[in-house]
Amino acid sequence: MSERSSVELTENPCVRFDHLFDSNYNAIFRYCARRLGPTDAEDAAADVFAVAWRRIEDMPEGDARKAWLFGVAHRVVGSQYRSRQRRNRLSARLEQTTPQGPGTSSDGEFDDLLSALEQLGRTDQELLRLSSWDGLSRAEIAQVLGIKENAVDQRLHRARARLRTRLDRRGPGSSQVSPKEAST
Repeated sequence: MSERSSVELTENPCVRFDHLFDSNYNAIFRYCARRLGPTDAEDAAADVFAVAWRRIEDMPEGDARKAWLFGVAHRVVGSQYRSRQRRNRLSARLEQTTPQGPGTSSDGEFDDLLSALEQLGRTDQELLRLSSWDGLSRAEIAQVLGIKENAVDQRLHRARARLRTRLDRRGPGSSQVSPKEAST
């Protein structure tokens, strides 16, 4: 083991992280920029070093650190790609469902749906948005909210029922968009 490596083992984690960041940030940023572009690369590089900070005690020593950081960067870039794809799919869905001009019947239905959604509690709104707008599975929603998958099923069922009730109160035209449709 080199003298620097033995010193790094005994240093304060903040000092070790500072050294890690200073010696690797540019390489990690360039890696992310080549795959994501400069704007998204900043966020991705920040995510990589956030993971490094959280896992500073688990990080390998010496030259293996750089490879470890690149492995984290690879996973972060993959996550960014998936997020970008979800955003693109959501945008496409919204373009298809968003009315083209005021006064169309679907315009009022969409406004009614948004209004009914805003009347729900924060938890119900978050569940419905994670399910329908973000396209997360029940397992993913459970992980995000820190609850069990069965609880997600039950809470989604109740949230959809409450949304349906709000839509039914708004009149006959607004009930054409069912909460099930709103959550898919």
